[in-house]
Amino acid sequence: MAGRLVARREFLKNAGLTFAAMLSPARAQTLLQSDAVYASAYKDDSGAYGAALLAEDGTVVARVSLPARGHDVAHHPETGRAVAFARRPGTIAVAFDMAMQRRPQEITAQSGRHFYGHGVFSKDGRLLYASENDFENAAGVIGVYDVDAGFRRLGEFPSGGIGPHDMLLLNDGRTLAIANGGIETHPDFGRAKLNIATMAPCLCFVDRLHGTLVETQALPPALHKLSIRHLAGDGVGSLYFACQFEGAPIRQPPLFGQARPGETMRLFETDNGHLSKLKNYIGSIAANPQAGTLSVTSPRGNCLLVLDGKSGLVLSERRLANVCGVTSHGDAYFASTGNGVLFDTRRGIVESDKLRLDNHLRRIAA
Repeated sequence: MAGRLVARREFLKNAGLTFAAMLSPARAQTLLQSDAVYASAYKDDSGAYGAALLAEDGTVVARVSLPARGHDVAHHPETGRAVAFARRPGTIAVAFDMAMQRRPQEITAQSGRHFYGHGVFSKDGRLLYASENDFENAAGVIGVYDVDAGFRRLGEFPSGGIGPHDMLLLNDGRTLAIANGGIETHPDFGRAKLNIATMAPCLCFVDRLHGTLVETQALPPALHKLSIRHLAGDGVGSLYFACQFEGAPIRQPPLFGQARPGETMRLFETDNGHLSKLKNYIGSIAANPQAGTLSVTSPRGNCLLVLDGKSGLVLSERRLANVCGVTSHGDAYFASTGNGVLFDTRRGIVESDKLRLDNHLRRIAA
């Protein structure tokens, strides 16, 4: 117990507990007593947007304001840097430093580009990679930003497809796995999907150092309307992917599976009873290497599933209104909803400060 308290105090000292203002003693004590810390974008009762740091009991211990609706938060555990990305087709991201050695900083997308809501840091924390849209050319790109130079944009390289969304850095520290959803959009048309009939989603592996495409993996042509959206690493070199289906609602294709560089993508077969509850839409995915499981959520289906990481067999199901964010928590999962509810798959509903949390929940410290 003493070791855990020392570790928490060290986190408190080094990572800081404020985004925009000092924590109250009560909230600082809450964080010291918490086993984990989470970050999520949110909307509050006044209609304002932001990113929040939450303790595992649901207490919001710190916030940073966002100029528009956020989507996901990228975080580097060693430097304490974080970036909250705007929801597509937003052009603003906000970088903040949990040690509060720097003021929160807005990052503006280059002209002709917008963010897709996700990003990832290099292993050393010196570079930030963001999924972006070259909307005039209907091409996905990955923007590269120099963190120490105030997030100055260094350039970009192709994502390997249209509509890059989530991405993650593989264990080699060099290869980016990029989920190209295949959906063409343009800010002049808001969030309208412009190419459903000709969609071509793919999962691409790209060498981040040279910006070169290493490998492209795609689903069978009959599933070309199955948009690959979100990714989660399994901790041993493979990754899980989650999709949303843009075809006829009467069809119910598998929505998630497993991939590995050099191998054929594999969709997990799910019984129709569980599959129908997902409403052809997965909002978020998380892996738990400790437990050998993964979890997927569907805010449209108000459903959270926990599955075996090897077979995809459904181990448990929870009906939860507007659930979307999910992340690992010990040998279980912690989930969030757009209705302000937090849920622990071991303990059940967790009381919270009732922020309407957005699509993703990220564990940033333990």
